[in-house]
Amino acid sequence: MLESLRPFLTKILNPIAQNLNINPNIITIISPFVAIIAAYGFANHMLILATTAILASGFLDVMDGAIARYHNKSSKFGAFLDSTMDRFADAIIYIGIIFGGYCDWFIGILAIHSAITVSYVKARAESQGATCNVGIAERAVRMIILMIGALVGYFTQSIYFTYIIMILVILSYITVFQRVYHVWRQLK
Repeated sequence: MLESLRPFLTKILNPIAQNLNINPNIITIISPFVAIIAAYGFANHMLILATTAILASGFLDVMDGAIARYHNKSSKFGAFLDSTMDRFADAIIYIGIIFGGYCDWFIGILAIHSAITVSYVKARAESQGATCNVGIAERAVRMIILMIGALVGYFTQSIYFTYIIMILVILSYITVFQRVYHVWRQLK
């Protein structure tokens, strides 16, 4: 869904990546620690801190790939590490949301499950030789919705953030079904 923004993001990220000739895996490993700050923010009802940390974590998540591509340091291990750290970040953010009481444990577990399943379906599809870049709620979209939800909750009432989390779970499961259907059409 956000793939159409890649040329625009490349123009912004390449000058930064040019000046950061470091191992992109270092950036990849830092990103989930920033997500821990987001979880802390959610757990302690500091929604602005949480939103800012998600934004920073997301920036680091796109920077590692930009650095890898710009300096020809892309690797299969780097892609694997990036995907693994993204799952860690997703789960820890939702754990903070659950602990902060913005949703009950069941909705929170569904949020974690749906986020991980969206990514798993893509990884499994690609292991079978299928493409799987479809779906209305890929990770970047989910993180944007989460940040918007947190801001809505901050400026209005936290119950609206809860509703947005519920909508996010539904969108994530829709994405799972979209991806499964897409892969089924390719592999049948």
